[in-house]
Amino acid sequence: MATTAGTRTGAGLGTHTSTKLRVLLIPFFATSHIEPFTDLAIRLAAAASPDAAVEATVAVTPANVSIVRSMLKRRYGDAAEGMPVKIATYPFPAVDGLPRGVENLGKAAAADSWRIDAAAVSDALMRPVQEALVREQSPDALVTDLHFVWNVRIAEELGVPCLRFNVIGAFSSLAMRHVELLAPDVAGGDPDVAAVPRFPGPPVRIPRTELPEFLRRNHEAVGVDDYPRTNPFYAAQADCFGLAVNTLPDLEQQYCDVHVSEGYARRAYFVGPVVSPRSPPAAGGDSQRCIDWLDAKPDRSVVYLCFGSFAPVSDAQLHEIALGLEASGKPFLWVVRAERWTPPEGWEERVKGRGLMVTTWAPQTAILGHPAVGAFVTHCGWNSVLETVVAGVPVLTWPLVFEQFITERLVTEVLRIGQRLWPHGAGRRSTSCTEHEVVPAGAVARAVTAFMCPGGPGDAARDRVMGLAAKAHAAMAEGGSSQRDLRRLVDDLVEARRADGRREQVSSGTN
Repeated sequence: MATTAGTRTGAGLGTHTSTKLRVLLIPFFATSHIEPFTDLAIRLAAAASPDAAVEATVAVTPANVSIVRSMLKRRYGDAAEGMPVKIATYPFPAVDGLPRGVENLGKAAAADSWRIDAAAVSDALMRPVQEALVREQSPDALVTDLHFVWNVRIAEELGVPCLRFNVIGAFSSLAMRHVELLAPDVAGGDPDVAAVPRFPGPPVRIPRTELPEFLRRNHEAVGVDDYPRTNPFYAAQADCFGLAVNTLPDLEQQYCDVHVSEGYARRAYFVGPVVSPRSPPAAGGDSQRCIDWLDAKPDRSVVYLCFGSFAPVSDAQLHEIALGLEASGKPFLWVVRAERWTPPEGWEERVKGRGLMVTTWAPQTAILGHPAVGAFVTHCGWNSVLETVVAGVPVLTWPLVFEQFITERLVTEVLRIGQRLWPHGAGRRSTSCTEHEVVPAGAVARAVTAFMCPGGPGDAARDRVMGLAAKAHAAMAEGGSSQRDLRRLVDDLVEARRADGRREQVSSGTN
């Protein structure tokens, strides 16, 4: 196990030999979690209080180290000496049916992705290796992903504060919580549609097929009379020192407020948008090719399409997207995550010069920040939503899995910074790929053409997202809400360490 040098000795974790505040962060096994955890580590290190410098350590399994290392290189360059963010590793347990070395949701075959989720929440498989890591690191504070409920208890045993970091927004996390735990409050409603109970803002109604699959299973398995009113993940959150959320109040104010007003967390810190820093692309690579290609396009003329790092899109759907983009007549930059799919015969020649298809990693923050990009077709992953808000780019939504259909409601109905690519009633959508109908090429072409039309819905959405972009930049700037909450978090952790030291002095009779 690779670890960093400690600053505390002996069995008593309150014996400090340094003013350095050592924070250990443990993300879930998905790039969409590891990246914001690493970004948070970078920002915590930069938000050192007058009383203590901050050394943050991101703990991942060996196959995920490259993700953290790449982000640190973008932020700090090649000079690792003295870098305030470190990497620690712990072993990924052997999981039946999962090939050795597959330790990331995005690397698992579609049929095996559930094995990553199951391993992550397994007390028998995951707790021993994480507990050994935490005890060896001996941090002053622990930041954990929601999957690892035992880390709250481990931190409690060791006498250090444990903070939960939520990498999705307040709207979606709150909606899922209310649908799961308050279902009896809406008993007798439409069996095919979930109305989110006791929810601020506009009413939110979600077809059952568009709920995350764990919520669908819950609703199908139990009746109203025996519906669960508790959940170990939420119980652990209530016991935590506090909750940090990757959002900003200007984006989700009324939903942020509920976390505290309803007692869902002891303390809440809204530290977003935590987004990857934009870095110059490597010379000669695909990243540079994307930027060079965009440089030759008029402002706001290009449609950018990317469906994230996890959920695969079927070959049949990729075929329809390709034909739809061709028929739209609009310039496009399309990031395709598919190993064996090939475009329709003659397609690449027909769209040559107007379209660019990328099958490797693409610098999304740099692409969204380029003036040539006029719209973003997105799966509504929370990282992508924050990145498009920061860039001020309106969106066409195409959710695929998990909470993305819920986040779509925030984007299209609350913030109104985009619209659905596939209109209501056009076909069945589902978080299960086997139920999700293929969106035809004609629907893709119509949506793209209408959205990019001057004076059309894309322009109205752009005006709104540009206003949010200004607020997001203000939140991240010195004195902004995100910076203030980061500093408040560091100050609270320093004070918790002081209080722990005072308690030890009293118990040892030295005060």
